[in-house]
Amino acid sequence: MCHFTQTSSTLSFLKICNIFWRFHHTSASHLCSCSKTASHEKYQDPFQLGRKDLKNLYEDIKKELLVSTAELKEMCDYYFDGKGKAFRPMIVVLMARACNIHHNNSREVQASQRSVAIIAEMIHTASLVHDDVIDDANSRRGKMTVNQIWGERKAVLAGDFILSAASVALARIGNTTIISVLTQVIEDLVRGEFLQLGSKENENERFAHYLEKTFKKTASLIANSCKAVSILGCPDPKVHEIAYQYGKNVGIAFQLIDDVLDFTSCADYLGKPTAADLKLGLATGPVLFACRQFPEMNAMIMRRFSKPGDVERARKYVLQSDGVQQTTYLAQRYCHEATREISKLRPSPEREALIQLTEMVLMRDK
Repeated sequence: MCHFTQTSSTLSFLKICNIFWRFHHTSASHLCSCSKTASHEKYQDPFQLGRKDLKNLYEDIKKELLVSTAELKEMCDYYFDGKGKAFRPMIVVLMARACNIHHNNSREVQASQRSVAIIAEMIHTASLVHDDVIDDANSRRGKMTVNQIWGERKAVLAGDFILSAASVALARIGNTTIISVLTQVIEDLVRGEFLQLGSKENENERFAHYLEKTFKKTASLIANSCKAVSILGCPDPKVHEIAYQYGKNVGIAFQLIDDVLDFTSCADYLGKPTAADLKLGLATGPVLFACRQFPEMNAMIMRRFSKPGDVERARKYVLQSDGVQQTTYLAQRYCHEATREISKLRPSPEREALIQLTEMVLMRDK
């Protein structure tokens, strides 16, 4: 595990991060006194454990997207090709089982809970389509983006269509609480995009702004999807909070590592261009940490790396600094908090798989 350096400026920044850490962690520890002892359940690969519940996931999504327009169908099928990791649906079905077992020892995923997993993947994919239009992205998951093939206007409409189909599937669940929880995700996605378009001059506010944007654009979907399946499987509000906090912390950690990979992974392996955030004018975790060691980056951040040579210089500063290590360390802290939360549930293979997923988030390389 990497450690913060002991210079006074970095210690000051550590205090700042601790403030934001406490801000993001209104702990639910007082809500539940379930045993935290490690279970003796046999380790299982999370993706292997959730495979049964995710069988035919993409085929079922395509059934929700039945359309008469051949071109629109082709655009939807292009993203839902079954080659994705299905990371979010995996978390959702594992959380569903973990909460069901905690409540009444039921090891089956309810149809409505599986629907939440499908809806989560649809919302996520629609957000990617829209993001690629906003960012004028050329590649995603190792292939050309929808907007590059069919154009921006049709890409926006395709994203809208996927969201509308997800909304219909959500309404079909017939639970107003679940509708409220998951529509919050769509609101957060929009608010997060607006946060990304803005910036803060003050360094302290800048990091808080970054973490808030990270929650809304990435973690809210995971947090609220986990909360939704916990509501469907267990009446205890304490469990709902545990599920939400787990999803929130894993989601933030996931994006922090994503921001690290933008500097450390090669484009071919990552499936999208590296230093993409800098080229978009975005200051992510590694940049904000690096700025503590290289204050001259402040001016570049404020002008959103718009001058010739800014992107290259900023990337050089990040790699010369401990920005990557500090961001990774922060992700480790979020994963530790996610593990602490989920450990409040009754021991089960699914609970242990969710703990293992936090390690996979930290170790992923694309």
